[in-house]
Amino acid sequence: MTNFAEQLASAAEEDADRAAIKLDDHRLTYGQLDQAASRVAGMLRAQGVEPGDRVAVQLPTVPYFPIVFYGALRLGAVVVPLNPLLKNREVSYHLSDSVARVIVAWHEVSEAARRGSEEAGVECLAVVPGEFERLLGEADPVPEIVPRADDDTAVIIYTSGTTGTPKGAMLTNTNLAATARTARDICDIGPGDVTLATLPLFHVFGMSSVMNAALVGRAMLTMVPRFEPGKVLEVMQRDRATLFGGVPTMFTALLHHPDRERFDISSLKVCVSGGASLPVEVLRGFDAAFGCHVLEGYGLSETTGMATFNTPDRERKPGSIGVPIGGTVIRVVDDDNHDVPRGDPGELAMRGPFVMKGYWNRDDATKQVMRDGWFHTGDIAHFDDDGYLFIVDRKKDLIIRGGYNVYPRELEEVMYEHPAVREAAVVGIPHQSLGEEVGAAVALKPGAEVTPGELRLFMKERVAAYKYPRVIWLVDELPKGPTGKILKREITVPEGVLSA
Repeated sequence: MTNFAEQLASAAEEDADRAAIKLDDHRLTYGQLDQAASRVAGMLRAQGVEPGDRVAVQLPTVPYFPIVFYGALRLGAVVVPLNPLLKNREVSYHLSDSVARVIVAWHEVSEAARRGSEEAGVECLAVVPGEFERLLGEADPVPEIVPRADDDTAVIIYTSGTTGTPKGAMLTNTNLAATARTARDICDIGPGDVTLATLPLFHVFGMSSVMNAALVGRAMLTMVPRFEPGKVLEVMQRDRATLFGGVPTMFTALLHHPDRERFDISSLKVCVSGGASLPVEVLRGFDAAFGCHVLEGYGLSETTGMATFNTPDRERKPGSIGVPIGGTVIRVVDDDNHDVPRGDPGELAMRGPFVMKGYWNRDDATKQVMRDGWFHTGDIAHFDDDGYLFIVDRKKDLIIRGGYNVYPRELEEVMYEHPAVREAAVVGIPHQSLGEEVGAAVALKPGAEVTPGELRLFMKERVAAYKYPRVIWLVDELPKGPTGKILKREITVPEGVLSA
């Protein structure tokens, strides 16, 4: 029986004075991190949290995140990471759906968290720097680590598909351990390494391949809570960062920063890009400018953020998501679940140690994607003759805006709440720096009047800032097929709308 929190305890036992977390002038050793996590466990226990209970964590990339994350795991609880940008209605949904016992929220977003938790009937604990340390000091530490089975759920990370309703992917202790160890081994992470974390830790990429991988490798995690290219370059130079994980928009911003040449980041040995396809020109430009190869990988929330990778020991193919790693087996199949000939496109299906145990309380949704023992990703891909995978298209309507997943159906449901809206279709629009921007074509009810700007404000007030459609235009009718289904592929953005 293995609780992933044992990784922190063993790291503290090996070398309690080794630096674990750094945020500018603030530093935590592995011993201090372990002690803080044990007091979080005590604080949560005092709130009535028991093994298996869900604890929502709505924190940015600051040291409090790993403290609360590993503290909840230590108690045998299930962590439910939430984006701090969520509004109260979104918080309420996630808390109610996961049947959370408590939410631990950052003080800057505590109002939305408090209102959402009140709607869900859940206790809200605000993390206020200074005040939170006092609360931990008053809590009784939990010295023991609650035993958990390998297949017990450790994290429920919310994702969503074309159904529009966010679903919780249940990740086990085995999933967390396998992903962290694979990332450690591929990137050769050890005690002398410094990993820069500016990715959100509530996202599976930042949580698994950055935070947990650094822990398993006994490296130091240096944090930049808000991505600013100048600040990231400054911290890379200051702390002699050796590893960096980011989404394509981050690499683009670093490459085009006007003062990048004055920073010495020669310490970097590995950079990892994920979340969306990295433009080949950015990849090659970054290589040339910084002298550090960027390696691309592929994974989903349902696969603990890992599946394939361009490993350092093999040829790197720009535009490819690499080869299966860590015991992952991948097939490319047709609609009848038969393997397609190599080179032909088909749905990417996989199995292995990273694949979730299923969706929380969604047996039907689990059966839909887990067929014959294989997780069907919904992404269209093909193998080349060397066994490298290339993503062709997304079977789902997922929009990836600046590395964040945006699910059209979820936004359409909110859009339909406006009294003037008859029909709405949310689509991705190519964007030079973000990859995709969120757009919406809207048909109004007869006699109704509303401007695109008013609709944009309506959405902005109801969903997280990275989700709401920046580009909205009105149409008389949305294109439809013979059955009346809206045909998103036939939706075009009118001239002038993007520049309006």
